[in-house]
Amino acid sequence: MPVKTHTWVSLWFLLTAPVIFWDASYCFLRPRSMAGGDLHWIWSPYSLYQEIDYVYGVKALQEGSGFTNAQSFMNIVETLLNLAYLYTAHVSAWPPAPLIGFAAATMTLSKTVLYWLQEYYCGGCSVGHNDAYTLVVYWIIPNGLWLVVPSLILVQLWKDLAASLYAAEKVNSGKTK
Repeated sequence: MPVKTHTWVSLWFLLTAPVIFWDASYCFLRPRSMAGGDLHWIWSPYSLYQEIDYVYGVKALQEGSGFTNAQSFMNIVETLLNLAYLYTAHVSAWPPAPLIGFAAATMTLSKTVLYWLQEYYCGGCSVGHNDAYTLVVYWIIPNGLWLVVPSLILVQLWKDLAASLYAAEKVNSGKTK
């Protein structure tokens, strides 16, 4: 039986992979990747972002904050799961592939919620210095995307998994039509 796939889910997993690897490599290569570093040319947009979100900036680096690299490590694990979903769904047609996608989207959503909660519970320690426009345009909207899309993926894959489990239960109980 072929794996049920959804183009928009697969596109999200595929298109976000290079973005996440680029972001994680910026974090792991700090301070060389930061403004003034010899590798900064690769991550030049971060010269603005490191001033908007101190998690990415000098402050977190100087304070020895482990959160930045810890979340980057989890981003890599999440992305490897995204790519595993793509492979198992589209190449090997492995029926449990949606479970991998569900786990990956759960990880993305959980990590992003943690990122927002960290900011809330520290009193805006990393982005609270921004004016409303900067906060909305450069932090809330881009980070909000990582809440909305994974949530929609979870709903879609939940429906697919539930339908598969229901069909399997009908077969096992002998109630097929």
